[in-house]
Amino acid sequence: MKPTPPQPPHHHPAHRLWPLLVCALGALALPTLALADEAAETIDWTTMGMGLFGGLALFLFGMEQMANALKAVAGERMKDILAKLTVNRFMGALTGAFVTAVINSSSVTTVLVVGFISAGLMTLSQSVGVIMGANIGSTVTAQLIAFQVTEAALLMIGVGFTLQFFAKGERARHYGGMLMGLGMVFFGMGVMSEAMAPLRSYQPFLDFMTRLENPLLGILVAAVFTGLIQSSAATTGIAIVMASQGFITLPTGIALAFGANIGTCVTALLAAIGKSREALRAALVHVIFNVAGVAIWVGFIGELSVLVQEISPHHSELTGAERLAAEVPRQLANAHTLFNVANTLIFIGFAGQFARLVEWLVPERPLGEAAVAVRAKYLDDELLTTPSLALDRVRLEILHMGEYVQRMLEHSMPAILSGDKQRLREVELMDNDVDTLHAQILTYLGKISRLSLTERQTGELMGLMEAVNDLENIGDVVETNLVMLGHERIDAGVSISPPTRQVLNGFHQSVTRAVTAAIQAVAQNNELAARSVTTMKQEISRIADSAAIHQAQRLVAQEPKRIPAYTIEVDIIEKLKRIYYFAKRMAKTVEQPLDEAA
Repeated sequence: MKPTPPQPPHHHPAHRLWPLLVCALGALALPTLALADEAAETIDWTTMGMGLFGGLALFLFGMEQMANALKAVAGERMKDILAKLTVNRFMGALTGAFVTAVINSSSVTTVLVVGFISAGLMTLSQSVGVIMGANIGSTVTAQLIAFQVTEAALLMIGVGFTLQFFAKGERARHYGGMLMGLGMVFFGMGVMSEAMAPLRSYQPFLDFMTRLENPLLGILVAAVFTGLIQSSAATTGIAIVMASQGFITLPTGIALAFGANIGTCVTALLAAIGKSREALRAALVHVIFNVAGVAIWVGFIGELSVLVQEISPHHSELTGAERLAAEVPRQLANAHTLFNVANTLIFIGFAGQFARLVEWLVPERPLGEAAVAVRAKYLDDELLTTPSLALDRVRLEILHMGEYVQRMLEHSMPAILSGDKQRLREVELMDNDVDTLHAQILTYLGKISRLSLTERQTGELMGLMEAVNDLENIGDVVETNLVMLGHERIDAGVSISPPTRQVLNGFHQSVTRAVTAAIQAVAQNNELAARSVTTMKQEISRIADSAAIHQAQRLVAQEPKRIPAYTIEVDIIEKLKRIYYFAKRMAKTVEQPLDEAA
């Protein structure tokens, strides 16, 4: 067994936001500050800046806290829901909307979709509907924010804190985290709103807000801001805060929401860098859908505003800025939802055309293209926010690694019994890919281990770590021990007789079958497959004993170099038995928790 590779220090996704956050706030404030002259003396810019920065920090942290709690409560079921309900594009859209609303992350939904495509569980055409639906699910956040129950924020934080730190049940603690996060979202909005209050009488800022009524400028500002902080929810939240102060009208808010839809594509594109063709295609579907949707609606912002005003609550008893502050936040949230629902309905019928377009833009690699070093297909850092989904990806990656180990086993016996040194070298080199995937899986498991895991997830992680080490040990037995025996056969000039080859090949097939079942057991968490491996123990022992008897009988045969041949053949049997031992240990990582639970 090779030592566990050093693991890089883990940085929580939130930590990546702060440098971007500073840049974003600077980008937002620069136009206003540039206009500040003598009027600046009437406003305490330091206090305002701290309020805006602190409020936005609380808002983002609350969003993350709430999302993490939601994922912990419901994340384990989301993968199954996606896999089972995406039977057609319409059901796929509904499923994508539901899953994204629950786990509060369209990027995680997209990553799951890419994994299903890679595993052959979903076509690209089916995935288009899910990605479109994910945009609808992401609008749930805006609907929550628009309630603006800032006066209850501290109560939510207090109750959530009490549940999170004093409740005995794990589920209750997660609900506490969810409530505490939601309270921090509203509290952060209240802090930002209070910090911006002095700007009501600051004419340069009001003039800048007036310029944002130009839809193209509003879209550009929101897209840049969203791209910088990689959170469309934050852009929508700030737009709602400004609306609650009466700074922006509904058409301006809609333009900002459009820009947020385009800016969030940056997250999808960044996530696709260095990933598979499927990941890049899924990201392009997201980009094309969002940009095309904005392009269609940008000329109809006025009409959308009128429609939304008709279906949203009215406060006719108020006038001027007070009425804007009371009505626009909810209208903006409704416009955001209506816009994304309408776009999905418009484009859902063209899912096949979307799929063909991105396949044309991102073609398969030419067959003659030089092979690149093997790399993990399913491990994605985006899923680290949901440990249950990340652990499922490890299972898929073990299946991927298992394909290389099975190929080694398949090619090993012909090379050992009758191949030349070149064929043995080819088998030996196959282990490099196995070692590479082994290191990548362990590194990913290390990242998962630093998350907040349940007792069950911790046990699952330890089992997967043992399984991937056992699988790597099988590769090492082939690379080091069996290949070495092949070299000994060639160096000693030994020829394996046809009857002995038949015996060894039969034993090899049984062991290979056990390894295949063990890989399937771990990848699918399949107890039946695991038990099929452990119950093969008697069969393996019987075949090994039969092979040993055959070898003893062959020992007295009148053949040249019978003793060296006997030694090599017996060693091959022992190494195959050791491979079965590792396969059985892999299977027990699946059986053990189930036995204990029973």
